[in-house]
Amino acid sequence: MSFDNFLNQLKTKANELKTEALKFKNKDFLNAAMAGSALVAMADGSISSEEKQKMIKFIENNDALSIFTTSDVIKAFQDFVAQLEFDKDIGEAKAYQALGKMKSNSEASRLLVRMIIAIASSDGMFDGDERRVAVKIAKELAIDPAEFEL
Repeated sequence: MSFDNFLNQLKTKANELKTEALKFKNKDFLNAAMAGSALVAMADGSISSEEKQKMIKFIENNDALSIFTTSDVIKAFQDFVAQLEFDKDIGEAKAYQALGKMKSNSEASRLLVRMIIAIASSDGMFDGDERRVAVKIAKELAIDPAEFEL
């Protein structure tokens, strides 16, 4: 094995470790994003394909979350939806617990609220139920809902 090959292998391994470290660092944000997405998508009683597509596009275009595979994102989203469908109260408690982990990061919290509003309005409507959930999420994240005209 040449020295150049050895260096290339080291660089590859270093990049793999960096990616793994980033995944661990942003797992809480992924869970918060999927919890908020599930809450707002379920607010009107059903999840439209537009809401699902908007959520996936947001994740793919967000630098902090683009390191996650689409299947990781879908699994996290489906887990929160399943919890909400099985037992609404327990599902909501778990979703708000995941969101609460972002409370100390105001930049991440604002990004989450913007994402939730975008998902809720992706089907062309932002109804009262979705608005109430968005307000509750903003308050959970210690953000004034008026900042987002809620």
